[in-house]
Amino acid sequence: MLVLNLFLTVFLWLSNPDQGGTIEPIVSAIESGSSSDLARFFDSSISMNVNGQQGEYSKNQAEIVLKDFFKKNPSRGFSLVFQNENPGSLSTYVGEYSSDPGKFQVFIKVSQNGNGVRIYSLDFVKS
Repeated sequence: MLVLNLFLTVFLWLSNPDQGGTIEPIVSAIESGSSSDLARFFDSSISMNVNGQQGEYSKNQAEIVLKDFFKKNPSRGFSLVFQNENPGSLSTYVGEYSSDPGKFQVFIKVSQNGNGVRIYSLDFVKS
């Protein structure tokens, strides 16, 4: 039964090539180190942990924190390593952000609805 479920999951995932495209602009914003592009996808308030600086932030405060992070840790690339998508609901993504000072695990939690994707939680944790 487990094998059948796994096969069905993989088949459905492969038959829907646009499934991962919903967060592509978020991935691009992180990869380019653009806090302003990333902030476009923030919910009105966001739970964030950026290299130990943790808290609940307004959209504008979160953008300032990320701007400082990207300035101190310029991007050398970003890639998703895990995605748990639930269209019309909450989804979770894990990625790896590379910079000269080091690598960071990135945990992104989004809500998806008719208005698009909104980030409600974002963590950059040094690897």
